Amino acid sequence: MTTGARRRMGVEERRQQLIGVALELFSHRSPDEVSIDEIAAAAGISRPLVYHYFPGKQSLYEAALRRAADELAGRFVEPRQGPLGARLLRVMGRFFDFVEEHGPGFSALMRGGPAVGSSRTNAMIDEVRQAAYEQILAHLDVTEPPARLELVVRSWVSLAESTALLWLDGRRIPRAELELQLVHDFAALAAVSAAYDEEMAALLLRMLADEPADGPFGELVGRLGALLPKVPAVTAQPVP
Repeated sequence: MTTGARRRMGVEERRQQLIGVALELFSHRSPDEVSIDEIAAAAGISRPLVYHYFPGKQSLYEAALRRAADELAGRFVEPRQGPLGARLLRVMGRFFDFVEEHGPGFSALMRGGPAVGSSRTNAMIDEVRQAAYEQILAHLDVTEPPARLELVVRSWVSLAESTALLWLDGRRIPRAELELQLVHDFAALAAVSAAYDEEMAALLLRMLADEPADGPFGELVGRLGALLPKVPAVTAQPVP
């Protein structure tokens, strides 16, 4: 016969429950607006018991950010099969899934939230950016990136981050358009760099070699081609 008594959680199980509850609350409202009392109520425990597992709201906030950072970094993991453009588009889809599901939490993670200036929080943000950077290099099959490629990839990761933050503020551009535009942005950054560097030019040609005409990169070429008749002719100047 069941007694209806609640199962007692172990220490780590309770900690993980509180982190999950806090992350859920932080995902819908700014962490500054979420109180320990609300976290306790959502977890079905008393306020003092929350403090038994976490010294204060700051430590619980950082633990929730740790989980969010790990999950966000995982969104950049993609099997290295098929055209690069399609792979990047799938990555952007999962990235924006996270952004949409955890809007305030994503903003807090990237902007620092109430933990701004915290070395632990800054380290988490850097880990996410580094994980994204390394994943993109893996997709390019590059282990020792030249300086210009590092600049392209890190600039693109930063662009994806800032684009997502701006999108959350009003969502004035359809999400699917932004996901595709960011993939196009990657190709554009690589193309501009290729104009200055032979190594980047070779990498760009390798990137585009297996791209189908109806893929993201092929679509960009089509969009730019449609603009050419409208662009005034520019007299080429000799490079000094």
